[in-house]
Amino acid sequence: MRIIDRKNYIDRLIPLIQKPDIKIITGIRRSGKSELLHAFMNYIVSSIEDANIIFIDLLNLENEDLCEYHRLNEYILKASKEKNNFLFIDEAQNCKNFELVINSLYNKKNHDIYLTGSNAFLLSSDLSTYFTGRYFEISIFPFSFEEYIKYMYADKDFDTDIAFENYVVEGGLAGSYVYDSINDKYDYINNIFRTIIEKDLIKKYKIRNTVVLSNLSEYLISNIGNLFSSNTLTNIIRKENDSTNHVTLKKYLKYLCNSFLFYESKRYDIHGKKYMELNNKYYLADHSFKWSILGNKDLDVGRIYENIVYIELLRRGYEVFVGKLYDKEIDFVCKLGDDIKFMQVSNDISNESTLDREIRPLLSIKSGYEKIIIARTKQDVIIKDGIKIYDIARWLLGSHSSPIR
Repeated sequence: MRIIDRKNYIDRLIPLIQKPDIKIITGIRRSGKSELLHAFMNYIVSSIEDANIIFIDLLNLENEDLCEYHRLNEYILKASKEKNNFLFIDEAQNCKNFELVINSLYNKKNHDIYLTGSNAFLLSSDLSTYFTGRYFEISIFPFSFEEYIKYMYADKDFDTDIAFENYVVEGGLAGSYVYDSINDKYDYINNIFRTIIEKDLIKKYKIRNTVVLSNLSEYLISNIGNLFSSNTLTNIIRKENDSTNHVTLKKYLKYLCNSFLFYESKRYDIHGKKYMELNNKYYLADHSFKWSILGNKDLDVGRIYENIVYIELLRRGYEVFVGKLYDKEIDFVCKLGDDIKFMQVSNDISNESTLDREIRPLLSIKSGYEKIIIARTKQDVIIKDGIKIYDIARWLLGSHSSPIR
């Protein structure tokens, strides 16, 4: 399998070098956490002449004795020097009570600490319990379209539109790229999904009603980008003859998001400038799960585009909300510091009535912030009524030509 430079994540880690916080790389299974750890170690070795690298992979059988936390602590202290100690532990959860070792080392203030681990034990919700505010979380996502291009084509010429259509079908879970047939790729992706459900969720949370969890996850996959409340979902799941209630489903939704399989996008009232509690949306960590779990059933390419754009916005550091303006819905309200964007995502807007349907909600927003439509236009940027219209493939690559008015 080819390894590519994931520069955006390295650039995110560089400012954190020798800062006191414990750095923890999180993300969905097979998103490249371990590879990023190795790439960052190489960066430190090349940048800091006297760096003392202590790397421990607790998945290796050779390190089995270090899965006892006293032994782990002893090994680290023996390998440490007076200064510039960089500690990297992969699969940290394989050592029971590993957090006791990490907190002890943190208090000594003599190690720059970086961790990865299975989502069954290093869920975002657990980190505050383990490290009580002493950590800095770096979230990693499956390959973006730009990374897909880098992996698949290297320095070769490529057609952006053909490459994008392939990315829509194959997704960003790079481990699947080594397989030749699309069925084998989807089998690989399906196995990741099942492992998350069975190991990261059912086993960790001791879930008994596994049918409800399975039905809920598959329903969310088939309805990515739709608005839900826990009560609505309860009624829908009950139609499948599953006995459940909204309290249980609310917990299961939280578990699915904790495992990085889904991301929740809350609603934001643009006129009232307030967040809303009901009817949120859920998006997949990678759109390939939809193909691998459901095949072509309930095919809606526009929703897949919406999922791709949502995850890309998270990669770029935005907080992303579902916009509500009176009776109108805005796909995304994107916030990054003082920067706010209002965004609609569509498939084909070549039809004038479809384009008008996407533009009208944006024109209703009385704000000077940027308003954008992202669709499959295969054109350079267009401006209509002051709204920029981007082709999704070119927007994902950041290759925006001068707007055509």
